[in-house]
Amino acid sequence: MTAQPPPPLTLETARDLQRLLRTEIGPGLSERELDAVEARFGFTFSPDHRVFLAAGLPHGSRSWPDWRNGDAEDLAEWLSQPVEGVLFDVEHNGFWHPAWSPRPAGTSDALEIARSELATVPQLIPIYSHRYLPGTADECGHPVLSVHQTDIILYGNDLSDYVRHEFTGRASSLLARATVGFWSYFVNGGPGIDVTAPTPHTPYAVSAQEATEYLRMLALERLIGRQHRPHQLIEAGLTALVLGVETESLPLLAGLSRPEHESAAALFDQVLAELGLPAGLPGDDTGIPWEAARWELVRWWLRLIVNGSLAPGAGGDVITYEGWGALARPQSLQPLVDEVDAYNEWNASQRGTRGQAIVTEAERLLAGPWPPL
Repeated sequence: MTAQPPPPLTLETARDLQRLLRTEIGPGLSERELDAVEARFGFTFSPDHRVFLAAGLPHGSRSWPDWRNGDAEDLAEWLSQPVEGVLFDVEHNGFWHPAWSPRPAGTSDALEIARSELATVPQLIPIYSHRYLPGTADECGHPVLSVHQTDIILYGNDLSDYVRHEFTGRASSLLARATVGFWSYFVNGGPGIDVTAPTPHTPYAVSAQEATEYLRMLALERLIGRQHRPHQLIEAGLTALVLGVETESLPLLAGLSRPEHESAAALFDQVLAELGLPAGLPGDDTGIPWEAARWELVRWWLRLIVNGSLAPGAGGDVITYEGWGALARPQSLQPLVDEVDAYNEWNASQRGTRGQAIVTEAERLLAGPWPPL
């Protein structure tokens, strides 16, 4: 984590950032207009967000909230989506925050408690599509979050870093400091993922070859900077062992108990070495960091989406960040990213069709040449 927040955003820096957006930029909101928006909708812009909107108001697509002329009901719904997404997962996916009182047996009672708890959490304010900043009056430099339901991903160390990542494919290599209460639970170990966290998928291997491939893909993820929790490395080792992969260290990795979890990473490295996998990993020899490794991982993540091991929305976000964004926004992945954005803009209860569209686009990409032209 960075020890200190970044410096406050200035109007000059904000205007420089807006030149990267490739969208229409209208006159910035005046102090009176910003105050009126906050009073109308009952929230507070963070200082950086306020400066960004004072420098200019992006518009020209429905992905940008139009705080000057936008439909009030649409803006109110946009503001409510983070909380409504959590409530959807409470009702349909069993989510329950550990700081809340014990979950009651009835769904309606659980929703009542959850809604009461969520009324007290810091509000998230939309920047673009489903990217949000906390609405905190006195603090600048909060990370930008990509939010749909409880799948919450860190998408930029601060507003400046986010814009560079989203619109140029370049982002800081630093880890962001923790964000505000409640939402930090998802970023820092809850059911959502940080961009450096492992891909949220279920094991898929059914043969020794696939189990070895699985180990290689985890090695590639570590190569580009994604981290893995010990139990996931142990699970990968156990899967390989059961499917007949043989190395000296594999039984040791697969048999680690919880008090021994700190040994998982070292044993995982030993297993990789015994299988000769490190020698076959691609190098970092182009102008894009780990370009070849990222293309391999994009293909793997697409396969996971197609075979049902990775949810379309979560998988699409991972590919958008680690693939499309980090690979300098290749046009070949643009249709997939568009489907992911469309998925995230729909209400939680209406995402089935949009999720299938992501799967269909993943199938199309996998059926063509690789990397895709």
